[in-house]
Amino acid sequence: MALVKLLVTIAITTAITIAVITNRTTTVAYTSSGAPGTQTTRPSRFLAQKEVGERNPNAAEHCNKDPEICNGGGGSNSTVTCCNNKCIDVASDDKNCGACKNKCKFSQTCCRGQCVYLSYDKRHCGQCNHPCEQGELCVYGLCNYA
Repeated sequence: MALVKLLVTIAITTAITIAVITNRTTTVAYTSSGAPGTQTTRPSRFLAQKEVGERNPNAAEHCNKDPEICNGGGGSNSTVTCCNNKCIDVASDDKNCGACKNKCKFSQTCCRGQCVYLSYDKRHCGQCNHPCEQGELCVYGLCNYA
């Protein structure tokens, strides 16, 4: 019973602390260096405000406006292309195999831009680019099983 009271007390204290912190907005009138006499809200010490138009350095590169972003110096042999505003390697992505929105079936894997069954494909037995020897069969992902 004492443990339950302790947990309830901790939960209530945490809830009150969170409510007080989120409701506390610090609005201090200070002048910015650009325009004297203008009042702005002071940025929180946890969430710094960004300047308008400033790009987040952690944001992903979106390729819908510039598909050349995906090449990244890979040259003409690169299999990375722009699919749904993201750079995707169509040689190995199961949802965009060989081309955008070409989804492999259940239990298939994308190897070199083709959907294959790793359990039974002689060219990709058990994993991509693992061919079986001449005359061997691929069964359950193993060459020459049994």
